[in-house]
Amino acid sequence: MGAKLDEAVVAPGQGLDEVHERLYAAGLTDGLPVVPPTAARIEAMLGRRDPARVVAKLAPLSGEATLYRIAICAVMAGCLPEYFPVLIAAVEAVAEEEFNLLGIQTTTGPAAPVVIVNGPIAVRLGLNAGTNALGPGVRANATIGRALALVLRDVGGAIPGELDMATMGQPGKYTFCFAENEQANPWEPLHVSRGFDREQSTVTVLAAAGTVEVRDECSARAESLLTTFAHSMLGAGSVGGSGMLSGGEPLLLFSPDHARIVAREKTRDAAQTFLFETARLPLSALPPETQAHLRQRHAAKPGGETNDVLRVAARAGDIMFVVVGGTGFKSTYVPTWGGGTRAITKPIQTREAT
Repeated sequence: MGAKLDEAVVAPGQGLDEVHERLYAAGLTDGLPVVPPTAARIEAMLGRRDPARVVAKLAPLSGEATLYRIAICAVMAGCLPEYFPVLIAAVEAVAEEEFNLLGIQTTTGPAAPVVIVNGPIAVRLGLNAGTNALGPGVRANATIGRALALVLRDVGGAIPGELDMATMGQPGKYTFCFAENEQANPWEPLHVSRGFDREQSTVTVLAAAGTVEVRDECSARAESLLTTFAHSMLGAGSVGGSGMLSGGEPLLLFSPDHARIVAREKTRDAAQTFLFETARLPLSALPPETQAHLRQRHAAKPGGETNDVLRVAARAGDIMFVVVGGTGFKSTYVPTWGGGTRAITKPIQTREAT
């Protein structure tokens, strides 16, 4: 796929229809029209960076994600050159072993990479962290996420129906990128909670299995609201290979209004602990066949212990909090892919040096 992408460069003056049809026929687009990747646009995207530098090798085909190939995808997706450092960091992140890109790219599940941007660069690039942050309307959000998806397809080789075997997929496979609303966050921002300085710009990637709206306009106390969140996380159909609900590192996207209610009475740690203890699904709530399967798997583990409940995470600290969105008592639960994955955070390097 990477070699085919190298040949995607188009001559100036070619018609948009001609360019799109040729690249679509070559299997290099996501079905939507693309910006023609001319040599001038690719050079502008690269700046002074070495186009031959290999950022990562991407599963499932171990495709070499050179800066040149990443730049082609960025151009096609509609990115501005100033977005490029964010995309590079995201590519570095998805290639980390703990992210499990091979599983994510080839699963029959709906896994899609989510890109969360923190730090000063989010404001500088105009990334949407407020109203409709998970939806359309802002170029940075739309094109950075789309560019990463094109890199995973055109370099990694995850072509739908060939190596990407998602039974249904999800819209997040087109693009899923936003910034945290740090100004409205009553706790520390995501990247700070993951060990970075507040002034360091970062990208965090995780594999989402979808989104679930959490609506609660009644609760005025932290534990009441967190109880709503906890029960929203108990999807019986999300039992994954980890033996947990979802992938064991679930993401809660708190609206600012919901975050303020919880933070008045709970620290981040206390809120995570409450959710960990409350979001539990008894095995007895599952069909008999599923119960038998899970009990057999638990019995086969060292020690032979049998659990009577399923949890959303192995420990409270694995439940991730991000504050995002605008006004309203509506939040979002993002279950992570159940095949085994960990969120990865990488610093964004804004220098163009190789």
